[in-house]
Amino acid sequence: QVQLVESGGGLVQAGGSLRLSCAASVRAFSSYAMGWFRQAPGQEREFVAAITWSGGITYYAESVKGRFTVSRDNAKNTVYLQLNSLKPEDTAVYYCAAKYSHSALKLMTYDYWGQGTQVSVSS
Repeated sequence: QVQLVESGGGLVQAGGSLRLSCAASVRAFSSYAMGWFRQAPGQEREFVAAITWSGGITYYAESVKGRFTVSRDNAKNTVYLQLNSLKPEDTAVYYCAAKYSHSALKLMTYDYWGQGTQVSVSS
């Protein structure tokens, strides 16, 4: 069974930064593509960023491109999401997810999900 635990969320002012972490308890972590999604109150969950098994290819939603950076450390079974230049509209619960297949990484067809971490951005 795969467990994903997010951390690093919190309350920050607009323009500030946060670094989210997602620790995975899984064998062969490096075999999985990893994704980040978010869900704001009253809205559907949406794609934020994804990274392939080696970290060689990354994908971003247009709304976060240039502000957020996804990375991973396979030796630590951890994926990160650096959030810079935060805006109030970035307020949401952020979820990490793991996917064995490397196709359709922007869709929510991931195999495993974490419980989420809250990010709140004040204006």
